[in-house]
Amino acid sequence: ADAAEEEWLALNEWVHWLRHTYGLPVAVIPPFWHRHPELVWELSALHIHWLCAIHPEAKGSTMLVWHRDFTEAQERLRHWTASCGTRLTTDRPTRRIAWPGEPDTDPIEDIIIPNREEDFVEYMHADVEARRRAEDQFIAGLVLSTGEVP
Repeated sequence: ADAAEEEWLALNEWVHWLRHTYGLPVAVIPPFWHRHPELVWELSALHIHWLCAIHPEAKGSTMLVWHRDFTEAQERLRHWTASCGTRLTTDRPTRRIAWPGEPDTDPIEDIIIPNREEDFVEYMHADVEARRRAEDQFIAGLVLSTGEVP
């Protein structure tokens, strides 16, 4: 849980840097990217790739590779942003289609989010707390004398 909070904060700071540095539109990186796993995974991968590219021991051409991959990633981000339905001031969960035999999905409606940073912090804290509860449940299930999971 503690590591997740650090990673969320680092990713959020880097995404702000990325969108400002490259002048990226909402269609590529929407304000509520943190609410959509498909966007979080892509941005996390780009961030790790960036960190490797700027490492002092990285080869000289690494930034060219990063920029090539970044160009490809922008197309995926654009696609996922369009399909998940997040916008500048509104968001909704990504629509999921029920396959035959699965229960119908609940109706999805847009919600207005007036403050992006407050929403990010609330979302991050909820994620960290869920992870902390899962960690606590795991530890509570251990056999204390052996440290094994029953």
